Amino acid sequence: MILFRLFLVLDSFLMALPRSWRKSFFIFLSTLAYTFDRKRKKIIQQNLMFAFENSLDPQEYETISRYCYRNLALNFLQVMENRRNSSADLRAKVHFKNPEIVEKLLREDRGIIFLSAHYGNWEIGAAALADLMTPIHSIYRTLNNKAFAPYLLEARARHRMHMTEKSGALKHLTRTLKNRQAVSLLIDQASNARSGVKINFFGHPTYQTSTPAILSYKYNAPIVALYIQSDDEEHYTITFEEPIEVEGDDEASILKATQRQADQLEKVIRADPKFWFWCHKRWKGEYKEIYSAR
Repeated sequence: MILFRLFLVLDSFLMALPRSWRKSFFIFLSTLAYTFDRKRKKIIQQNLMFAFENSLDPQEYETISRYCYRNLALNFLQVMENRRNSSADLRAKVHFKNPEIVEKLLREDRGIIFLSAHYGNWEIGAAALADLMTPIHSIYRTLNNKAFAPYLLEARARHRMHMTEKSGALKHLTRTLKNRQAVSLLIDQASNARSGVKINFFGHPTYQTSTPAILSYKYNAPIVALYIQSDDEEHYTITFEEPIEVEGDDEASILKATQRQADQLEKVIRADPKFWFWCHKRWKGEYKEIYSAR
């Protein structure tokens, strides 16, 4: 609790400064983390070697690794700013590409399953989607330091994001889709045979959650993937992918829809890999040996 109170003092101080100063401070922190955090740098390198099969040169490894830390720092800064910014602030920063995809589904009064990943500035992406397009219901994992949870939830609830803890989340998601509302899920974390199906991701068989496909068919809610990118870290574009309509609840249909989700995500990552969260052990379930390599 003392740590959190000290953090709130820092939060107030930083938010009183010009944004350029805040951004410089967080970039400085990311540089320190990159310099001293050998463990996470190793995970990033292991993931990149596994995904790209040693096709990247040393400079690409370093560029991607450095940006992983920078991007994480900028996302944390965005949480701070989301606790105070307005719809107008988001509208000035975020542009939607292919918004007619979502607008059409909203006119049809259908539930929507939005899918994204820890890619780019996902914090401003989620806030803009909920605030400027349609309210979304999402889930979150309890933080190790529970004192920080209300802080994070406040930043998200301010922008029409309705959050529920991961345990018991399925009931929350089904109720939302029954009411023909929108849910938002991240699909890039490690999965297993109990909660996923085996698909191909970056040329390797691996598990990915099948929940979006199962819910999509059951509640007639199309799956719409979206990804956020920026060229200057000040202005952002959210691109909506073509909807995925799940054909049935049989194993083949669920697998086909889940593989298509993985293909969309892989295509986005390959186009600009530095924006993805490479410091997560994405393949730890099936290929744990890559994380034990020296």
